[in-house]
Amino acid sequence: MPAVTADTLTLPHVAAPDPAVAAPRPVRSVTTAPSGFEGEGFPVRRAFAGVPQQMLDPFIHMDQMGEVEYAPGEPKGTPWHPHRGFETVTYIIDGIFEHQDSNGGGGTITNGDTQWMTAGSGLLHIEKPPEHLVVSGGLFHGIQLWVNLPRAHKFHLPRYQDIRGKEAALLASADGGALLRVIAGDLDGHAGPGVTFTPITMVHATVSPGARLDLPWNPEFNALAYVLAGQGTVGAERRPIRKGQLAVFGPGGSLTLAADTAQPQAEPNLEVLLLGGRPIREPVVHYGPFVMNTRAEIIQAMEDYQAGRLGVIPAERVPHADGPLSTTD
Repeated sequence: MPAVTADTLTLPHVAAPDPAVAAPRPVRSVTTAPSGFEGEGFPVRRAFAGVPQQMLDPFIHMDQMGEVEYAPGEPKGTPWHPHRGFETVTYIIDGIFEHQDSNGGGGTITNGDTQWMTAGSGLLHIEKPPEHLVVSGGLFHGIQLWVNLPRAHKFHLPRYQDIRGKEAALLASADGGALLRVIAGDLDGHAGPGVTFTPITMVHATVSPGARLDLPWNPEFNALAYVLAGQGTVGAERRPIRKGQLAVFGPGGSLTLAADTAQPQAEPNLEVLLLGGRPIREPVVHYGPFVMNTRAEIIQAMEDYQAGRLGVIPAERVPHADGPLSTTD
């Protein structure tokens, strides 16, 4: 972990914020993600569990998938299921995953890649490991994030973005002690490739042992830091944080994180996913795979799904008994 690396001495550097101009954000809370299972049984950590929605807005839900070393026959995914009213962001750190949706989107993502699916008015999709990984087993580790859509875009036509790891904007901290991968949004004038309806910033930071990371942060955005691996501190108050924990920051114009000098043997650096977005500040009614503004809209989404109005499962091409490929339901 992770696949996308670079020499921080050769990258553009993010200027250290001036605390007199960009006030450091205090840490409001640090919570520990409980473990559970998703889909057909792959292990997840529920990153946002126990955090009030108003502190997460515009984000709804996030799972850390793995990190797990599958034995042959163990890799699992999710069956076909619907979504409406938000965007799903799947970021693969290690391993490989396949996606397909009823709108024609899909593909395979692997180390450092991201699939950005706007469910909008509704669709069906499936996520699963490829057959060769099921047979061989192997390492799997990723993130799935749900980003809310404002009322005006809840029924936007679905769309799909395939973001390769090499497309992320690669930056270095002011002293070169951290590598920053900007997947979406803007960081100090450097834009990531992800296109979003809701203004957000999504950054994967690797902080070397003993290094401190000071970043400018849009004061209109909220600020979250989820630890993927390693241990360190957050905020100027140096509050301890470790793998599987989420820090929520208060208002201000800059973020501070630091990596402990001593890291776990299997996790040489502090790996952090940094998230921020402009709060939508609209009612949120979340039920299963639907995120809408009212209960009536949730009921309508369920009825539309049951009536087949969110799409149909695409036909699969399978080998025919006589040899040629045929199409079947």
